[in-house]
Amino acid sequence: MKALSLKVTPIFAAVMSAGMLMSAQASAATTITVGTVNNGDMVRMQSLTGEFEKAHPDIKVNWVVLEENVLRQRMTTDIATNGGQFDVMTIGMYETGLWGEKNWLAPIKDLPKSYDVDDIFPTIRDGLSVDGTLYALPFYGESSMTYYRKDLFKAAGLTMPENPTWDQIKGFAEKLNDPSKEQYGICLRGKAGWGENMALVGTMINSFGGRYFDEDWKPEYTSPEVKSAVSFYVDLLGKYGPPGASTNGFNENLALFNSGKCAMWVDATVAGSFVTDPKQSQVTDKVGFAFSPYQTTQKGSHWLWAWALAIPASSAHKDAATTFIEWATSKEYGQLVAKKEGVANVPPGTRFSTYSKEYKDAAPFAQVTLDSMQTADPMDATAKPVPYVGIQFATIPEFQAIGTSVGKLVAGALVGNMSVDQAMDTAQKSVTREMERSGYIK
Repeated sequence: MKALSLKVTPIFAAVMSAGMLMSAQASAATTITVGTVNNGDMVRMQSLTGEFEKAHPDIKVNWVVLEENVLRQRMTTDIATNGGQFDVMTIGMYETGLWGEKNWLAPIKDLPKSYDVDDIFPTIRDGLSVDGTLYALPFYGESSMTYYRKDLFKAAGLTMPENPTWDQIKGFAEKLNDPSKEQYGICLRGKAGWGENMALVGTMINSFGGRYFDEDWKPEYTSPEVKSAVSFYVDLLGKYGPPGASTNGFNENLALFNSGKCAMWVDATVAGSFVTDPKQSQVTDKVGFAFSPYQTTQKGSHWLWAWALAIPASSAHKDAATTFIEWATSKEYGQLVAKKEGVANVPPGTRFSTYSKEYKDAAPFAQVTLDSMQTADPMDATAKPVPYVGIQFATIPEFQAIGTSVGKLVAGALVGNMSVDQAMDTAQKSVTREMERSGYIK
Protein backbone atom coordinates (compact mmCIF):
# COMPACT_ATOMS: atom_id res chain seq x y z
CA MET A 1 0.00 0.00 0.00
CA LYS A 2 1.36 3.39 -0.99
CA ALA A 3 2.27 5.61 1.98
CA LEU A 4 0.20 8.77 2.36
CA SER A 5 2.22 11.88 1.67
CA LEU A 6 1.40 15.04 3.66
CA LYS A 7 2.56 18.30 2.23
CA VAL A 8 3.54 20.81 4.95
CA THR A 9 2.58 24.27 3.73
CA PRO A 10 3.56 27.47 5.60
CA ILE A 11 -0.06 27.99 6.74
CA PHE A 12 -0.30 24.40 8.00
CA ALA A 13 3.00 24.78 9.84
CA ALA A 14 1.77 27.97 11.52
CA VAL A 15 -1.46 26.29 12.65
CA MET A 16 0.45 23.31 14.00
CA SER A 17 2.89 25.58 15.81
CA ALA A 18 0.06 27.61 17.40
CA GLY A 19 -1.73 24.43 18.48
CA MET A 20 1.39 23.01 20.10
CA LEU A 21 2.03 26.34 21.83
CA MET A 22 -1.52 26.43 23.23
CA SER A 23 -1.16 22.80 24.34
CA ALA A 24 2.13 23.57 26.05
CA GLN A 25 0.62 26.60 27.79
CA ALA A 26 -2.37 24.56 28.98
CA SER A 27 -0.15 21.79 30.30
CA ALA A 28 2.10 24.36 31.98
CA ALA A 29 -0.80 25.94 33.91
CA THR A 30 -0.60 25.50 37.67
CA THR A 31 -3.74 24.13 39.34
CA ILE A 32 -4.45 25.27 42.88
CA THR A 33 -7.07 23.71 45.14
CA VAL A 34 -9.16 26.10 47.24
CA GLY A 35 -11.13 24.78 50.21
CA THR A 36 -13.96 27.07 51.30
CA VAL A 37 -17.20 27.27 53.25
CA ASN A 38 -20.55 27.19 51.42
CA ASN A 39 -21.59 30.72 52.43
CA GLY A 40 -23.05 33.03 49.81
CA ASP A 41 -20.01 35.30 49.45
CA MET A 42 -17.71 32.31 48.93
CA VAL A 43 -20.06 30.78 46.38
CA ARG A 44 -20.02 34.13 44.57
CA MET A 45 -16.20 34.12 44.63
CA GLN A 46 -16.27 30.66 43.05
CA SER A 47 -18.61 31.93 40.32
CA LEU A 48 -16.09 34.67 39.46
CA THR A 49 -13.21 32.22 39.01
CA GLY A 50 -13.37 32.74 35.24
CA GLU A 51 -12.45 36.41 35.69
CA PHE A 52 -9.37 35.40 37.69
CA GLU A 53 -8.32 32.71 35.21
CA LYS A 54 -8.80 35.11 32.31
CA ALA A 55 -6.38 37.55 33.97
CA HIS A 56 -4.02 34.72 35.01
CA PRO A 57 -4.12 32.07 32.24
CA ASP A 58 -1.22 30.22 33.86
CA ILE A 59 -3.33 29.39 36.96
CA LYS A 60 -6.37 27.11 37.17
CA VAL A 61 -8.56 26.94 40.28
CA ASN A 62 -10.08 23.74 41.65
CA TRP A 63 -12.80 24.29 44.27
CA VAL A 64 -13.79 22.20 47.29
CA VAL A 65 -16.89 23.81 48.85
CA LEU A 66 -18.05 22.37 52.19
CA GLU A 67 -20.55 22.94 55.00
CA GLU A 68 -18.98 24.91 57.87
CA ASN A 69 -18.47 22.11 60.42
CA VAL A 70 -17.18 19.73 57.75
CA LEU A 71 -14.83 22.39 56.35
CA ARG A 72 -13.31 23.02 59.78
CA GLN A 73 -12.76 19.30 60.36
CA ARG A 74 -11.14 18.79 56.93
CA MET A 75 -8.95 21.89 57.22
CA THR A 76 -7.78 21.02 60.75
CA THR A 77 -6.94 17.43 59.83
CA ASP A 78 -5.08 18.43 56.69
CA ILE A 79 -3.05 21.22 58.28
CA ALA A 80 -2.14 19.19 61.39
CA THR A 81 -0.98 16.19 59.35
CA ASN A 82 0.82 18.26 56.70
CA GLY A 83 -1.51 16.62 54.19
CA GLY A 84 -1.06 19.09 51.35
CA GLN A 85 -4.56 18.63 49.91
CA PHE A 86 -5.17 22.39 49.74
CA ASP A 87 -3.23 25.35 48.40
CA VAL A 88 -5.69 27.90 49.81
CA MET A 89 -7.78 27.41 52.94
CA THR A 90 -10.72 29.46 54.12
CA ILE A 91 -10.10 29.84 57.84
CA GLY A 92 -11.06 32.30 60.55
CA MET A 93 -9.53 34.52 63.20
CA TYR A 94 -9.44 31.62 65.67
CA GLU A 95 -7.30 29.30 63.55
CA THR A 96 -5.03 31.86 61.93
CA GLY A 97 -3.14 32.91 65.04
CA LEU A 98 -2.83 29.38 66.42
CA TRP A 99 -1.74 27.83 63.12
CA GLY A 100 0.54 30.71 62.21
CA GLU A 101 2.32 30.36 65.55
CA LYS A 102 2.97 26.68 64.77
CA ASN A 103 4.35 27.58 61.30
CA TRP A 104 1.54 25.59 59.68
CA LEU A 105 0.73 28.58 57.44
CA ALA A 106 2.91 30.47 55.00
CA PRO A 107 3.54 34.05 56.19
CA ILE A 108 2.18 36.74 53.89
CA LYS A 109 4.81 39.37 53.19
CA ASP A 110 5.76 41.92 50.54
CA LEU A 111 2.19 42.70 49.50
CA PRO A 112 2.14 45.17 46.58
CA LYS A 113 1.52 48.80 47.48
CA SER A 114 -1.69 48.71 45.43
CA TYR A 115 -3.10 46.10 47.83
CA ASP A 116 -3.23 48.85 50.50
CA VAL A 117 -2.97 46.71 53.62
CA ASP A 118 -3.54 49.80 55.80
CA ASP A 119 -7.07 49.99 54.38
CA ILE A 120 -7.96 46.81 56.32
CA PHE A 121 -9.62 47.37 59.73
CA PRO A 122 -6.94 47.11 62.47
CA THR A 123 -8.99 44.61 64.53
CA ILE A 124 -9.24 42.31 61.50
CA ARG A 125 -5.57 42.77 60.60
CA ASP A 126 -4.45 42.07 64.16
CA GLY A 127 -6.68 39.01 64.40
CA LEU A 128 -5.01 37.50 61.34
CA SER A 129 -1.44 38.26 62.43
CA VAL A 130 1.21 36.78 64.68
CA ASP A 131 3.82 39.21 66.00
CA GLY A 132 2.85 41.73 63.34
CA THR A 133 3.06 39.30 60.41
CA LEU A 134 -0.10 38.43 58.46
CA TYR A 135 -0.82 34.73 57.99
CA ALA A 136 -4.14 35.16 56.15
CA LEU A 137 -5.88 37.85 54.11
CA PRO A 138 -9.49 38.73 55.02
CA PHE A 139 -12.18 37.93 52.47
CA TYR A 140 -14.98 39.36 54.57
CA GLY A 141 -15.43 40.42 58.18
CA GLU A 142 -18.51 40.27 60.35
CA SER A 143 -20.03 40.99 63.71
CA SER A 144 -23.57 40.01 64.72
CA MET A 145 -26.81 42.00 64.53
CA THR A 146 -30.58 41.71 64.85
CA TYR A 147 -32.68 41.39 61.68
CA TYR A 148 -36.40 41.94 62.06
CA ARG A 149 -39.55 42.29 59.99
CA LYS A 150 -40.64 45.92 60.04
CA ASP A 151 -44.06 45.05 58.61
CA LEU A 152 -44.83 42.53 61.35
CA PHE A 153 -43.65 44.92 64.07
CA LYS A 154 -45.80 47.71 62.67
CA ALA A 155 -48.90 45.50 62.40
CA ALA A 156 -48.44 44.42 66.04
CA GLY A 157 -47.77 47.96 67.26
CA LEU A 158 -44.22 47.11 68.33
CA THR A 159 -41.04 49.17 68.08
CA MET A 160 -37.59 47.61 67.87
CA PRO A 161 -35.03 49.62 69.90
CA GLU A 162 -31.65 50.37 68.32
CA ASN A 163 -30.01 48.42 71.17
CA PRO A 164 -32.52 45.76 72.27
CA THR A 165 -32.14 43.65 75.40
CA TRP A 166 -32.66 39.90 75.28
CA ASP A 167 -35.72 40.35 77.50
CA GLN A 168 -37.22 42.72 74.92
CA ILE A 169 -36.41 40.26 72.12
CA LYS A 170 -38.19 37.51 74.02
CA GLY A 171 -41.26 39.70 74.50
CA PHE A 172 -41.37 40.48 70.78
CA ALA A 173 -40.90 36.81 69.89
CA GLU A 174 -43.84 35.81 72.08
CA LYS A 175 -46.14 38.37 70.45
CA LEU A 176 -45.08 37.60 66.87
CA ASN A 177 -44.96 33.82 67.07
CA ASP A 178 -47.76 32.27 64.98
CA PRO A 179 -46.94 28.68 63.94
CA SER A 180 -50.35 28.36 62.22
CA LYS A 181 -49.02 30.78 59.58
CA GLU A 182 -45.50 29.26 59.64
CA GLN A 183 -44.41 32.52 61.23
CA TYR A 184 -41.96 32.01 64.07
CA GLY A 185 -41.04 34.60 66.67
CA ILE A 186 -37.30 34.12 66.26
CA CYS A 187 -34.69 32.12 64.39
CA LEU A 188 -31.33 31.41 66.02
CA ARG A 189 -28.49 29.01 65.41
CA GLY A 190 -29.26 25.64 66.99
CA LYS A 191 -26.85 23.39 65.11
CA ALA A 192 -24.11 22.11 67.40
CA GLY A 193 -20.60 23.43 66.81
CA TRP A 194 -18.11 25.86 68.31
CA GLY A 195 -18.70 28.17 65.34
CA GLU A 196 -22.41 27.39 65.03
CA ASN A 197 -24.66 27.48 68.11
CA MET A 198 -21.78 28.39 70.42
CA ALA A 199 -20.94 31.52 68.41
CA LEU A 200 -24.30 32.94 69.46
CA VAL A 201 -24.46 31.32 72.91
CA GLY A 202 -20.95 32.64 73.63
CA THR A 203 -22.07 36.23 73.09
CA MET A 204 -25.15 35.59 75.23
CA ILE A 205 -22.95 34.28 78.04
CA ASN A 206 -20.85 37.45 77.83
CA SER A 207 -23.89 39.72 77.84
CA PHE A 208 -25.40 37.91 80.85
CA GLY A 209 -22.18 38.70 82.73
CA GLY A 210 -20.60 35.24 82.37
CA ARG A 211 -17.33 33.88 81.03
CA TYR A 212 -15.93 30.55 79.83
CA PHE A 213 -13.01 30.49 82.29
CA ASP A 214 -11.99 32.46 85.38
CA GLU A 215 -8.58 34.14 85.74
CA ASP A 216 -7.02 30.77 86.71
CA TRP A 217 -8.46 28.90 83.67
CA LYS A 218 -11.09 27.12 85.77
CA PRO A 219 -14.25 26.51 83.68
CA GLU A 220 -17.38 28.43 84.71
CA TYR A 221 -20.13 26.52 82.91
CA THR A 222 -22.04 26.03 86.17
CA SER A 223 -21.87 29.71 87.18
CA PRO A 224 -25.24 31.46 87.67
CA GLU A 225 -24.51 33.76 84.72
CA VAL A 226 -23.71 30.96 82.26
CA LYS A 227 -26.65 28.83 83.36
CA SER A 228 -28.95 31.85 83.11
CA ALA A 229 -27.78 32.62 79.55
CA VAL A 230 -28.13 29.02 78.34
CA SER A 231 -31.52 28.61 80.04
CA PHE A 232 -32.73 31.82 78.39
CA TYR A 233 -31.51 30.62 74.96
CA VAL A 234 -33.13 27.18 75.31
CA ASP A 235 -36.43 28.65 76.49
CA LEU A 236 -36.53 31.37 73.83
CA LEU A 237 -35.69 29.16 70.85
CA GLY A 238 -37.64 26.18 72.18
CA LYS A 239 -40.86 28.18 72.60
CA TYR A 240 -40.73 30.65 69.73
CA GLY A 241 -38.35 29.15 67.19
CA PRO A 242 -39.14 27.01 64.13
CA PRO A 243 -39.48 23.22 64.30
CA GLY A 244 -36.16 21.40 64.11
CA ALA A 245 -34.22 24.44 65.34
CA SER A 246 -31.40 22.20 66.63
CA THR A 247 -30.42 21.41 63.02
CA ASN A 248 -30.35 25.01 61.82
CA GLY A 249 -27.11 26.90 61.25
CA PHE A 250 -26.46 30.14 59.39
CA ASN A 251 -27.57 28.94 55.95
CA GLU A 252 -30.73 27.22 57.18
CA ASN A 253 -31.87 30.27 59.15
CA LEU A 254 -31.04 32.56 56.24
CA ALA A 255 -33.36 30.48 54.04
CA LEU A 256 -36.10 30.62 56.68
CA PHE A 257 -35.80 34.39 57.10
CA ASN A 258 -35.71 35.04 53.36
CA SER A 259 -38.86 32.97 52.87
CA GLY A 260 -40.73 35.08 55.45
CA LYS A 261 -40.83 32.55 58.29
CA CYS A 262 -38.83 34.45 60.93
CA ALA A 263 -40.07 37.61 62.64
CA MET A 264 -36.53 38.14 63.98
CA TRP A 265 -33.12 36.63 63.45
CA VAL A 266 -29.90 37.32 65.37
CA ASP A 267 -26.87 36.33 63.35
CA ALA A 268 -23.91 37.49 61.29
CA THR A 269 -23.87 40.99 59.81
CA VAL A 270 -22.74 39.48 56.51
CA ALA A 271 -26.34 38.32 55.93
CA GLY A 272 -27.35 41.94 55.29
CA SER A 273 -26.67 41.73 51.57
CA PHE A 274 -28.56 38.43 51.27
CA VAL A 275 -31.75 39.47 53.09
CA THR A 276 -31.95 42.62 50.96
CA ASP A 277 -31.22 40.90 47.64
CA PRO A 278 -34.43 40.49 45.57
CA LYS A 279 -32.88 37.45 43.86
CA GLN A 280 -32.67 35.63 47.18
CA SER A 281 -35.22 37.16 49.55
CA GLN A 282 -38.99 37.51 49.56
CA VAL A 283 -38.85 40.17 52.28
CA THR A 284 -36.23 42.58 50.90
CA ASP A 285 -38.18 45.77 51.54
CA LYS A 286 -39.49 44.66 54.93
CA VAL A 287 -36.21 44.14 56.83
CA GLY A 288 -35.05 46.31 59.71
CA PHE A 289 -31.62 46.26 61.35
CA ALA A 290 -30.66 46.70 65.01
CA PHE A 291 -27.64 45.92 67.14
CA SER A 292 -27.17 42.47 68.63
CA PRO A 293 -29.11 42.06 71.89
CA TYR A 294 -27.52 42.36 75.31
CA GLN A 295 -28.70 41.65 78.84
CA THR A 296 -26.71 43.01 81.79
CA THR A 297 -23.75 44.31 79.77
CA GLN A 298 -23.02 45.18 76.15
CA LYS A 299 -19.47 43.85 76.51
CA GLY A 300 -19.03 40.89 74.21
CA SER A 301 -22.68 40.97 73.15
CA HIS A 302 -21.70 40.91 69.45
CA TRP A 303 -18.99 38.78 67.97
CA LEU A 304 -16.02 39.55 65.75
CA TRP A 305 -15.03 37.21 62.95
CA ALA A 306 -13.36 37.17 59.58
CA TRP A 307 -13.39 34.46 56.97
CA ALA A 308 -9.93 34.72 55.51
CA LEU A 309 -7.78 33.01 52.88
CA ALA A 310 -4.53 31.39 54.01
CA ILE A 311 -1.85 29.27 52.37
CA PRO A 312 -0.83 26.10 54.23
CA ALA A 313 2.91 25.58 54.57
CA SER A 314 2.40 22.21 52.86
CA SER A 315 1.20 23.80 49.59
CA ALA A 316 3.37 22.98 46.57
CA HIS A 317 2.06 26.04 44.70
CA LYS A 318 2.56 28.94 47.09
CA ASP A 319 3.28 31.56 44.39
CA ALA A 320 0.08 30.78 42.47
CA ALA A 321 -1.89 30.59 45.73
CA THR A 322 -0.54 34.01 46.78
CA THR A 323 -1.61 35.49 43.45
CA PHE A 324 -5.11 34.12 43.99
CA ILE A 325 -5.64 35.31 47.58
CA GLU A 326 -4.31 38.78 46.75
CA TRP A 327 -6.85 38.97 43.91
CA ALA A 328 -9.79 37.64 45.96
CA THR A 329 -9.23 40.04 48.87
CA SER A 330 -8.28 43.14 46.88
CA LYS A 331 -10.12 46.41 46.31
CA GLU A 332 -10.33 45.40 42.64
CA TYR A 333 -12.26 42.24 43.56
CA GLY A 334 -14.76 44.40 45.44
CA GLN A 335 -15.13 46.60 42.37
CA LEU A 336 -15.70 43.48 40.25
CA VAL A 337 -18.49 42.30 42.57
CA ALA A 338 -20.05 45.78 42.53
CA LYS A 339 -20.04 45.75 38.72
CA LYS A 340 -21.41 42.20 38.36
CA GLU A 341 -23.74 41.89 41.37
CA GLY A 342 -24.37 45.41 42.67
CA VAL A 343 -22.51 47.54 45.19
CA ALA A 344 -24.46 46.21 48.20
CA ASN A 345 -22.99 42.76 47.56
CA VAL A 346 -19.34 43.79 47.96
CA PRO A 347 -17.77 41.55 50.67
CA PRO A 348 -18.23 43.60 53.86
CA GLY A 349 -16.38 44.25 57.06
CA THR A 350 -12.72 44.30 56.07
CA ARG A 351 -11.82 47.63 54.42
CA PHE A 352 -12.45 51.26 55.31
CA SER A 353 -12.77 52.08 51.60
CA THR A 354 -15.80 49.78 51.26
CA TYR A 355 -17.89 52.10 53.43
CA SER A 356 -18.21 54.93 50.94
CA LYS A 357 -21.36 57.04 50.65
CA GLU A 358 -22.34 55.02 47.57
CA TYR A 359 -22.09 51.76 49.53
CA LYS A 360 -23.93 53.10 52.59
CA ASP A 361 -26.73 54.44 50.37
CA ALA A 362 -27.07 51.05 48.66
CA ALA A 363 -26.71 48.91 51.79
CA PRO A 364 -29.16 49.82 54.60
CA PHE A 365 -27.32 47.45 56.96
CA ALA A 366 -23.92 49.09 56.42
CA GLN A 367 -23.82 51.48 59.38
CA VAL A 368 -24.93 48.88 61.94
CA THR A 369 -22.31 46.50 60.55
CA LEU A 370 -19.57 49.12 60.72
CA ASP A 371 -20.48 50.27 64.24
CA SER A 372 -20.75 46.68 65.48
CA MET A 373 -17.35 45.73 64.10
CA GLN A 374 -15.65 48.80 65.47
CA THR A 375 -17.04 48.25 68.98
CA ALA A 376 -16.31 44.51 69.16
CA ASP A 377 -13.21 44.15 71.33
CA PRO A 378 -11.65 40.65 71.69
CA MET A 379 -9.32 42.04 74.37
CA ASP A 380 -12.17 43.21 76.61
CA ALA A 381 -15.27 41.12 76.00
CA THR A 382 -16.40 40.07 79.47
CA ALA A 383 -17.69 41.79 82.60
CA LYS A 384 -15.19 39.88 84.77
CA PRO A 385 -11.46 39.47 83.99
CA VAL A 386 -10.39 36.51 81.86
CA PRO A 387 -7.01 35.04 80.81
CA TYR A 388 -8.02 34.56 77.17
CA VAL A 389 -8.49 36.68 74.07
CA GLY A 390 -11.70 36.36 72.08
CA ILE A 391 -15.39 37.20 72.17
CA GLN A 392 -17.38 34.15 71.07
CA PHE A 393 -14.38 31.85 71.48
CA ALA A 394 -11.21 31.59 73.56
CA THR A 395 -8.05 31.61 71.47
CA ILE A 396 -6.49 28.42 72.82
CA PRO A 397 -5.91 25.22 70.80
CA GLU A 398 -8.28 23.23 73.00
CA PHE A 399 -11.28 25.47 72.42
CA GLN A 400 -12.35 23.94 69.11
CA ALA A 401 -12.96 20.56 70.77
CA ILE A 402 -14.33 22.16 73.95
CA GLY A 403 -16.73 24.43 72.09
CA THR A 404 -18.00 21.61 69.90
CA SER A 405 -18.60 19.23 72.83
CA VAL A 406 -20.40 21.93 74.84
CA GLY A 407 -22.37 22.88 71.72
CA LYS A 408 -23.66 19.30 71.52
CA LEU A 409 -24.78 19.47 75.14
CA VAL A 410 -26.57 22.79 74.55
CA ALA A 411 -28.29 21.28 71.49
CA GLY A 412 -29.27 18.30 73.63
CA ALA A 413 -30.91 20.64 76.15
CA LEU A 414 -32.69 22.45 73.32
CA VAL A 415 -34.34 19.26 72.02
CA GLY A 416 -35.21 18.12 75.58
CA ASN A 417 -32.78 15.22 75.90
CA MET A 418 -31.51 16.72 79.16
CA SER A 419 -32.08 19.73 81.37
CA VAL A 420 -29.88 22.83 81.16
CA ASP A 421 -28.51 21.99 84.63
CA GLN A 422 -27.57 18.49 83.47
CA ALA A 423 -25.99 19.86 80.28
CA MET A 424 -23.93 22.47 82.10
CA ASP A 425 -22.90 20.08 84.89
CA THR A 426 -21.64 17.66 82.26
CA ALA A 427 -19.89 20.48 80.42
CA GLN A 428 -18.21 21.65 83.63
CA LYS A 429 -16.84 18.18 84.36
CA SER A 430 -15.65 17.41 80.83
CA VAL A 431 -14.03 20.82 80.26
CA THR A 432 -12.34 20.68 83.68
CA ARG A 433 -10.83 17.30 82.73
CA GLU A 434 -9.60 18.74 79.42
CA MET A 435 -8.05 21.79 81.07
CA GLU A 436 -6.34 19.57 83.66
CA ARG A 437 -5.08 17.20 80.96
CA SER A 438 -3.74 20.15 78.95
CA GLY A 439 -1.93 21.59 81.98
CA TYR A 440 -3.96 24.79 82.44
CA ILE A 441 -5.13 23.79 85.91
CA LYS A 442 -3.93 21.27 88.49
